[in-house]
Amino acid sequence: MRPARRQATANRILTILKAALNHARQEGHAIGPDDAWKLVKPFRGADAPKVRYLSDDECVRLANACPPDFRELVTAALLTGCRYGELSAMRAGDLDYQAGSVNIPRSKSGKARHVVLTDEGRDFFARIARGKAGDVLLFERDVIAKQATRTAPARRQRAGWGASDQFRAIAEACTAARIAPAVSFHVLRHTYASRLAARAVPLPVIAAQLGHADTRMTERHYAHLAPSYVADTVRAAFGSLGIGGGADNVAIFSPALGA
Repeated sequence: MRPARRQATANRILTILKAALNHARQEGHAIGPDDAWKLVKPFRGADAPKVRYLSDDECVRLANACPPDFRELVTAALLTGCRYGELSAMRAGDLDYQAGSVNIPRSKSGKARHVVLTDEGRDFFARIARGKAGDVLLFERDVIAKQATRTAPARRQRAGWGASDQFRAIAEACTAARIAPAVSFHVLRHTYASRLAARAVPLPVIAAQLGHADTRMTERHYAHLAPSYVADTVRAAFGSLGIGGGADNVAIFSPALGA
């Protein structure tokens, strides 16, 4: 884990600990004479979002650099913003072609969600789901079931993607696509959300697509990319003071008038 992430985790733990100790104090439990925990300060700047995302050109290069099985997984991530674990567990029956969505039975928050697909996404999922029974994994790869011997070649079979299989695959694809520094698979999720934000998709819609419980996480990571989000909010809320409209107002503050 990177230092900034460790510090952010420590800050969250500190917040919970302080809340627990304050509650204990309010309930009359003896904590200590000086409440020293109140003096402990969180790491500064540890929670500042640092979102890496790919350009459209990088997306195409990355997908083209992947071997076929991994390319399908990468493409699905870029078209849905789904997590690696959500994609690796996805089955053919999770696709609703008529509704144009895929079902995530259980996301990180513990709740189910439906991810709306674009026309490109619907056609992509329909292609890879074609001919598969509903309980069959959508994304599989070739694995060696039996090593080669002197008398027989290796026997291969189709299998699902494991919990850590994406790490080496995405690193090799980044090298082949000349994407430096290399990105993690999770950056594909950021890329999906960042692309929506840059095209003025409302943040609540992005939050729903990503499976965020509310818009706080979405705003924290992607609001700065929305071209009108901050500007429209400020202009609608601030109103007018009536002091910036004409030449007379400018002259009042002119140094030549001794203001």
